Amino acid sequence: MPLRLRGKKKAKSKETAGLVKGEPTGAGGGSPSASPAPARRLVFHAQLAHGSATGRVEGFSSIQELYAQIAGAFEISPSEILYCTLNTPRIDMERLLGGQLGLEDFIFAHVKGIKKEVNVCKSEDSLGVTITDNGVGYAFIKRIKDGGVIDSIKTICVGDHIESINGENIVGWRHYDVAKKLKELKKEELFTMNLIEPKKAFEIEPRSKAGKSSGEKIGSGRATLRLRSKGPATVEEMPSETKAKAIEKIDDVLELYMGIRDIDLATTMFEAGKDKVNPDEFAVALDETLGDFAFPDEFVFDVWGVIGDAKRRGL
Repeated sequence: MPLRLRGKKKAKSKETAGLVKGEPTGAGGGSPSASPAPARRLVFHAQLAHGSATGRVEGFSSIQELYAQIAGAFEISPSEILYCTLNTPRIDMERLLGGQLGLEDFIFAHVKGIKKEVNVCKSEDSLGVTITDNGVGYAFIKRIKDGGVIDSIKTICVGDHIESINGENIVGWRHYDVAKKLKELKKEELFTMNLIEPKKAFEIEPRSKAGKSSGEKIGSGRATLRLRSKGPATVEEMPSETKAKAIEKIDDVLELYMGIRDIDLATTMFEAGKDKVNPDEFAVALDETLGDFAFPDEFVFDVWGVIGDAKRRGL
């Protein structure tokens, strides 16, 4: 069934939720004698991934504020932080801090290490690399495809921050803009990337085991802190297994069509479609919330199929 012409985009609504679930968003409306419940102070523990003492971070409501808190705890500049992993100091892209933080998660901050300049010949149409970003301006390599162009260059590693391409500074770019620039390079073109790898420790095995223990604890938790690059954080219930799997599949579709992986974007798409009854309504909802992406109709149908399957299984 072809999609109908999509309507005009509507302005996005502003976030009004506070850090603590149920926190009032404005004065008035309550009983004069009623006093507000005390806000729950969320405290997290963090270390530098290459080795440090344990610090406490609290009072943040966005990814940018979290980085500032970590930087303050360890007396470094926020710009030194490349990204964070949860419950492990290793460069594990499956444990990457994204849009959600378990209330018992232990945070490991990976900071800038060695700089390197790499020349690459784009001998194939695809470089065989997946790009993501930390939400505050640093894009980095999330996956390297076995046998791909990038895989043949052993100095390029998963976790490396891409600072510039052919001399153009890309700090501040979103990952899909970086992926687009790499995709637009011509086949057989020789180009240069300036990379920064995360600082590494000589021995991290004991702390890796500690991270695993922390991960086991959070597996039974029922709430997460949802972070955003802009706007306040909110405490939310853990998503159902069906919903979580659907969001992962949407992330796969994003990579297939757009060459990017973005779990926050996949979550937004799922939320936009979960209460829609047909793909036309879903397409309009995508235009209202994510119109700047101009998703092709085939992509919309595939994502709608994932959401439909999840709805039939029960969310």
